[in-house]
Amino acid sequence: MRSRGWASVTSVLTLCIVIFAVGLFFVYDTEAIGYVLVSLAALCLLSLIPFKITIRSVKPDIVFGMIDNGILAIMAVLGAEIAGVAGAVIGGVVGNAITDGIAGIFEGRSAEKLRSRKISEKRTILSSAVGKMAGCLLGAGIVLILAAAIKR
Repeated sequence: MRSRGWASVTSVLTLCIVIFAVGLFFVYDTEAIGYVLVSLAALCLLSLIPFKITIRSVKPDIVFGMIDNGILAIMAVLGAEIAGVAGAVIGGVVGNAITDGIAGIFEGRSAEKLRSRKISEKRTILSSAVGKMAGCLLGAGIVLILAAAIKR
């Protein structure tokens, strides 16, 4: 792996550690966690700047992540409300299986649109990983913000 590849892997792993630590810190703050996840999504996208990767070029990955984790979060919240922890796990697993397929449709469509407009969307380690991470955080964050607002 060339030095840029190692820099990409290091960047992704660093983001994973930061996301895990921040998520763990806010895990019981149901009012703030959605906003924290949206902020972490922004941090992921900002991490692309030193690598000169545009947000537009990772849009298919962001779309995939938002749909994937957005629906997964809805299924997990509903599962938790219906059957507690086991319901959340089952809702998450079933939701993930369903959403990977659905999100793949939208990711592919988005990638095709970019190519038709002559916008480069060649996938790299960093663009695919960070784009999907940002989209997943954004999708789940929005769902959790809405869930907290509904519970008020």
